[in-house]
Amino acid sequence: MLRRRNGRLRALPVNSLIPNILTVLALCAGMTSIRFALQGRWDMAVFAVMAAGIFDGLDGRMARLLKGATKFGAELDSLSDFIAFGVAPAIIVYLWSVNQLGGVGWVAALVFATCCGLRLARFNTAIESAHEQPVWSKDFFTGVAAPAGAGFALLPVVLSQQFGDTVFRQPALDAVWLLCVAYLMISRIPTYSFKLLRVKREYVLLTLVLVGFGAAVLVSYPWFTLALVGIGYLASIPFSYLRHRRLAAGEAAKREVPADAADRNKEE
Repeated sequence: MLRRRNGRLRALPVNSLIPNILTVLALCAGMTSIRFALQGRWDMAVFAVMAAGIFDGLDGRMARLLKGATKFGAELDSLSDFIAFGVAPAIIVYLWSVNQLGGVGWVAALVFATCCGLRLARFNTAIESAHEQPVWSKDFFTGVAAPAGAGFALLPVVLSQQFGDTVFRQPALDAVWLLCVAYLMISRIPTYSFKLLRVKREYVLLTLVLVGFGAAVLVSYPWFTLALVGIGYLASIPFSYLRHRRLAAGEAAKREVPADAADRNKEE
């Protein structure tokens, strides 16, 4: 990644590589989660996927902040997401539970990974036409995003760490759950993205206090906190669907008004 200028090779600044470095770290975390799963270290496997989610959330923001977004970075990000949020969770849940179903369990894991890949491909193609969409549509994803899908897939593992394996480590239920999450990823259901979330100045200190409180709770009760976050986001899907419908109806109404006015002018 060197550029030629005046016959000489000019090195790129390290800052421009930070987004790609974070993306590679996300990929490495996803692969490491598979290693932990092979060793039967389920807690570390889940934490590695969560680390991949953190790196994935930072790389795009750093790219926009440093104005270092590139086509190469976008392609690398998709490949990293597929490994960390498609392949890794599927293998973890397969080794943890659904492998007891034999071929059926493998089919469930394979469907999940495939749907994650399809979801990422659809997301990449949708970026090209994003400028044609209304501004409010940026508040929503089409279907469940890949990192959230990985979190949902691992939710039974998280719950079992908190409450035990009696209920949540049932191979048949876990296979059905994997298939349900796979459907959510490729569905057209709008879900909150939180990318454009803004905090008013008067609430900045309160937000920082809540972040510190959340960090303390996460360290003290990691499994309970992760389960609560996962269930909370899952519960938000009906609300995001209803809000998206209201905004879409309002947008349609705005388009109909000028059209009706134009028709009246023609009649006059």
